[in-house]
Amino acid sequence: MKIKRALISVSDKTGVVDFARALHESGVEIVSTGGTMRAIKEAGIPVIYVSDVTGFPEIMNGRVKTLNPYIHGGILAVRDNPEHVREMQEHKITGIDLVAVNLYPFKETIAKPDVTLAEAIENIDIGGPAMIRAAAKNFKFVTVVTNPSRYQAVADMVRKQGEVDDHTRMELAQEAFAHTAAYDDMIQKYLAEQLKK
Repeated sequence: MKIKRALISVSDKTGVVDFARALHESGVEIVSTGGTMRAIKEAGIPVIYVSDVTGFPEIMNGRVKTLNPYIHGGILAVRDNPEHVREMQEHKITGIDLVAVNLYPFKETIAKPDVTLAEAIENIDIGGPAMIRAAAKNFKFVTVVTNPSRYQAVADMVRKQGEVDDHTRMELAQEAFAHTAAYDDMIQKYLAEQLKK
């Protein structure tokens, strides 16, 4: 599966500009959100704002921005299913072939000695895990990257082959599910502790 469009939305911006540049130089169109988009744009790399894809602004302090059929349809479409392809064409949904997402810093937030419950709750990511899980489920067609240490290898594959091989896509999907599972486990443990107070 040739990688033509990538969605990049990260809290940890380590290496993300270089990754975006490498993808752009390989002919990949980049879609991004908020702070990630600004960082990519400031580096002079062409980027499409997610709201220009969805036709809807980021709302509710950024709580709702990627939970949209133009994003999730683009990630979840089964590319060799004629009905899915027809629906993509009918609804003008462009496929998203690579998803690079990492999550709000919940762990760092709750580590603060004076953190409030409200602050902790605001740092529970919703759209990020939804995109990660969607991409990981559809790893047959979509590459999901949750760890910045993977950027270089993925960018190299895209540069050389235009795609990421099947085994690596499955490996990255497994890592992605482990990432969201650990994140959810951390949240439920934190809430369990709050209930004891």
